[in-house]
Amino acid sequence: MRIVLDTNVFVSGVFFGGQPGRILTAWRDKMVRLVLSHEILEEYIEVLYRLEKLYPPIEAEPVIELILAGSEIIPAVPLEKPVSCDPDDGKFIACALASKAKVIVSGDKHLLSLKRFQDIDILSPSEFVQKYL
Repeated sequence: MRIVLDTNVFVSGVFFGGQPGRILTAWRDKMVRLVLSHEILEEYIEVLYRLEKLYPPIEAEPVIELILAGSEIIPAVPLEKPVSCDPDDGKFIACALASKAKVIVSGDKHLLSLKRFQDIDILSPSEFVQKYL
């Protein structure tokens, strides 16, 4: 199953574990396929480098290499109009549409308030784990 992870879920999974960590374990074990657009990848990288500067024990490069080796990066066309109160959320929906992903996993209240967009479920990490893992 292809999934799109909001940046907060990915970063939480890498550094803090919990339910986001379980999703990343499923990705590692090839139970799910992580799909990214170039725009999402850029955001992941930006956040990882920012965390590396703030918390020196964190090393961004190994995580970036893992993302590049283990995810599917697809071209996604930006949405014509915002579908959420937060226009930054559009990149996750655009990626899910372009890749035909069934699920976006997010901790973002604006995305989660949509619950569903077309045939894409928008779930919290705990909802995803409960439903699919």
